[in-house]
Amino acid sequence: MRYEYPCEIVTFVVSPKHAYFGRPKDGPADEVETHTPDTVEIVADKGIRGDRFFGVKAHTEAAATFLAFEAWVAAAGDVDPVSARRNVVVRGVELDPLRGREFELDTGSGPLRFRGGRPAHPCSWMDTVAGKGVRKALIGRGGLRAQPLTSGTLHIGPATIITDVELDAARAAAQVRRAQPM
Repeated sequence: MRYEYPCEIVTFVVSPKHAYFGRPKDGPADEVETHTPDTVEIVADKGIRGDRFFGVKAHTEAAATFLAFEAWVAAAGDVDPVSARRNVVVRGVELDPLRGREFELDTGSGPLRFRGGRPAHPCSWMDTVAGKGVRKALIGRGGLRAQPLTSGTLHIGPATIITDVELDAARAAAQVRRAQPM
């Protein structure tokens, strides 16, 4: 079965360097560029061109990270989702069922195929950059790591997600308890 769901790309986050490493009490790295472009170039098996994980072999299966905007709002309120540093912030997508599955995302330039991987668990930095309690609130809804299987361009705005599994946009903010892909 093939299902198509309308959704929206809210923002992209691309950063050539890590900002959060070490202990949160020491603060984030100084002067780390973070870009929120209107388009991103996805390269199969490498990730998002210009991002810190692009082409890093250890991150091939997690080269693009997704975050449901609804999950972020449930955890962090009106804090800018760029703070989470997930590459693709989407609205109207339940991400958890995509773990271990291939899916396509089309923003008008043709569908790009991804393989959903492990959850993108929140780190202790979330309490420092987004507010006390945000890390705990994001557990089970911190996002999805994915491997790009095809190359192309994604754009901000309306999109369609195509998958072989049923999704429920009303569950986009729901916390899940499973830790491993299905």
